[in-house]
Amino acid sequence: MTSVQSSTRLPCGNRVLDLAQTHVMGILNVTPDSFSDGGRYSQLDAALRHAESMVLAGATLIDVGGESTRPGARAVSPLEELERVAPIVERIHRELDVIISVDTSTPAVMRETARLGAGLINDVRSLRRDGALDAAAATGLPVCLMHMLGEPGDMQDNPHYEDVTREVGDFLAERMAQCALAGIPPERIILDPGFGFAKTLQHNLSLFKHMEALHALGRPLLVGVSRKSMIGQALKRPVGERLYGGLALAALASANGARILRVHDVAETVDVVRMIAAVESAE
Repeated sequence: MTSVQSSTRLPCGNRVLDLAQTHVMGILNVTPDSFSDGGRYSQLDAALRHAESMVLAGATLIDVGGESTRPGARAVSPLEELERVAPIVERIHRELDVIISVDTSTPAVMRETARLGAGLINDVRSLRRDGALDAAAATGLPVCLMHMLGEPGDMQDNPHYEDVTREVGDFLAERMAQCALAGIPPERIILDPGFGFAKTLQHNLSLFKHMEALHALGRPLLVGVSRKSMIGQALKRPVGERLYGGLALAALASANGARILRVHDVAETVDVVRMIAAVESAE
């Protein structure tokens, strides 16, 4: 893994994200089949109200997704995804003071939402769909590259690693190299280890324990573990009872240098981040 000089200022459309501190990214799924809140925010007004509540709770970014990536989720056409995502991106951009991240792998969605005011592309497939690299480069926006093997429908079919942290790092380094060839410089890249994607519980726990090794890549880390099955499996908790486990992981991730925490429970996570910052800034 190679190291890249990192700046703390990340231009995100018409806003700038200061990555000298940890930020909370609120999840806004506008899908009918998300694993945690499927269908709750598929209507425009409900989605906008939820986005507003997360901003008031302290979210710096809102991550809008129109395609479920849970195991076994059905495929969504580019047109259907765009019809779900574009109206809420446009409304948030017009009405709220927040950076809009779009959780998409679809080139047409990247281009159109960038035009409507998105400030970040968050792609679980690391720009591996046909045309995604060129589309992301054309937007001029920063991108978040996430580690995943296969596709959401088959990613949990017996994933295997010799050294999960090293292999995740190698994958992300290779995707950064492909981005550079397409005209996306390292300064526009955020990295996501991909917890819960093509990984068993032991893979997830080991990767989390050794996550600091990924700082060698020189780019800010985004960590998304909110309500995920790794918490459920470790604590034997259903989706609705994973808050405290998620907050524990948020605290560990922040203390280990993660710069963006992607979560459902914004207010609680913001308290975690602010408390850690208060201690770290003490004499």
